[in-house]
Amino acid sequence: MRIERHPVLDPLPDRWVGFTFNGRRLRGREGEAVSSSIFAAGIRVFGHHHKDQSPQGIFCANGQCSQCTLVIDGVPRKSCIVPLREGMEITSLEGLPELPDTKPVDSVERLELLEIDVLILGAGPSGMAAAVELGRSGIPTVIVDDKDRLGGKLVLQTHKFFGSQEDCYAGTRGTEIARLLAGQISELRTVDVWLESVVLGVFSDGTVGVRHPCGYRIVRPRHLLVATGAREKSLPFPGCTLPGVYGAGAFQTEVNRDLVRCSDRVFIVGGGNVGLIGAYHALQAEMTVVGLAEAMPVCGGYKVHADKILRLGVPIYTGHSVLAAHGDEQLEAVTITGVDADFRTIPGTEKTFTIDTLLIAVGLDPVNEFHLKAEEFGMSVFTAGDAEEIAEASSAMFTGKIRGMEIARALDNTGITIPGDLAEKAEVLRSPGGSMGPYTVPDDREGVFPVLHCIQEIPCNPCMTSCPMDLIGTEDHPILGNPVFHGDCIGCERCVAVCPGLAVTLVDYRKSSDLPVVTIPFELGDWRVSVGDILSGTDIEGNVLGDVCVIGLGRAAGFPKTSLLKVEVPALYASSVAGVRIQKQEDLLPVRSRWEILLSDSAVVCRCERVTAGEVREHLRNGVTDMNELKVLTRAGFGACGGKTCRSLISRICREEGLTEDRITGFTERPLFAETEFGYFAGGEVSGD
Repeated sequence: MRIERHPVLDPLPDRWVGFTFNGRRLRGREGEAVSSSIFAAGIRVFGHHHKDQSPQGIFCANGQCSQCTLVIDGVPRKSCIVPLREGMEITSLEGLPELPDTKPVDSVERLELLEIDVLILGAGPSGMAAAVELGRSGIPTVIVDDKDRLGGKLVLQTHKFFGSQEDCYAGTRGTEIARLLAGQISELRTVDVWLESVVLGVFSDGTVGVRHPCGYRIVRPRHLLVATGAREKSLPFPGCTLPGVYGAGAFQTEVNRDLVRCSDRVFIVGGGNVGLIGAYHALQAEMTVVGLAEAMPVCGGYKVHADKILRLGVPIYTGHSVLAAHGDEQLEAVTITGVDADFRTIPGTEKTFTIDTLLIAVGLDPVNEFHLKAEEFGMSVFTAGDAEEIAEASSAMFTGKIRGMEIARALDNTGITIPGDLAEKAEVLRSPGGSMGPYTVPDDREGVFPVLHCIQEIPCNPCMTSCPMDLIGTEDHPILGNPVFHGDCIGCERCVAVCPGLAVTLVDYRKSSDLPVVTIPFELGDWRVSVGDILSGTDIEGNVLGDVCVIGLGRAAGFPKTSLLKVEVPALYASSVAGVRIQKQEDLLPVRSRWEILLSDSAVVCRCERVTAGEVREHLRNGVTDMNELKVLTRAGFGACGGKTCRSLISRICREEGLTEDRITGFTERPLFAETEFGYFAGGEVSGD
């Protein structure tokens, strides 16, 4: 189950190692996550929960939950954050494991305290941007991240970014932006990078504990920057813990980082940018996207993201939500249902689809625990990116840049000047998408000209800044306004290739007035279409206009990963063609359901301890308002993830039961962010086991 070819991503190195899983000899790529190697072998069920024998598999693939826990060389560990090494012996976590035999520690070393000017938690877009600013100012800085490379979520993003081309790499793919920022950091002598390092806690003496590959580290920074990003929200429904139900981030990790073909047929819940982009990434990996459900009347993500998957043949069911997932040992189908304005299900609107993967993309929560603790203990602390406010990565880079400058100025207030327009630009880049402008297509039937299928106010200007003749602009805001074309086009195709929303086509009447050539951006792989193919041309929202004939496939200079599909189109609808349909609609139809729809109270809220929504509601209705009492009564929040996946769900149930926030006593924060062997704190020698 490996992705052998991808239209954007390069093949991974062929560094194969052998390991065993439950006695079966397998092989995987050295250094990739253990969970990815097992998944690539076609294994989805990693074990069974000791409480009810429910099947367990990956869910977040980001070290946040604990569903992928396996016994790796004798120690229970989250397999999604353990790099694969030659000869590993891995078994399922069936029942409760025995603790491994360990050698006693003769003495506990006095660990050295590292004093540093700035400690940055998180090496995603905001943390990296801040590190660049601090490094350029010559300020000693340590940047810490739990992954094996810099970039955070950038390394999962194969799509081109919106925003300003000058200020935040708009028109460039997230994977490439990660490489650009990492290259800048590598040239800075005062920035030290700690990878595969987990921040365990912020403590009352102003120190930060870090689980470094070489042992436990204690750091006391003069200033702390929390750039830890966000974790995905979950959604409770019957069957939500079946192997095959993932967070969209987990899907992107498997597909875009580890090149694992983790699905044949996928359905997405959530029409924000994360869900819409996840659908597009699945199409790039040659998976069938059966559909996407969004509870609101319209998708909350950018319209260009929704339009491009509609054009490719993905049905979007607005006003719908998930009712239940079905399967025995793993996911086999999903049932969605229509919902009214109060999000109550509408009987008779149920639709069931056969799938093997269900992506949950219903929003993000800031990972802000470290910031709250640092504030509590009186430390000098700053936040940036999603840890401060959920927004696009382009905005995160800007806030990181600003925080880096602010910290540098706090350390040396005489030499740092923060440009006055930075905060304004950051605010613009936070825009979630504004109003829709009018949509018209040119009625010209001569020459060559672009058609701009972009009608929503979003922060984006690559089509404008890439035009060598300066023929595309806006009538209102220089970056938020709808783009408008004026002048005599030379047909260079740069605006088609650079557009992050794939929302520009080029119509060329210079050779024929009856069958003009339309150039369409195409990122699904040259092998998916051939010269002579007859495809269905679609309008801006995926409605079929008629047949188009493929006459060529090329690329614009400077854009090697974006193909330009050239099709002959009847003049009648040439300007209206915005894309071509790839998916066959007969493969996406609902089926007659053979599964029983369970009650919503059976939905699991706490994955670690298998606590259901019904159990939580029962105790709330019996007067429990202290979440710590609820933890004692049900074990909800007691699990290995530390309550990271169930807290927001329990808060939602409290609101549904009419309990306002002021009537609830929250969970007491745990002292450590991630489970850690005691040997780290003893300062003992860290070995391969």
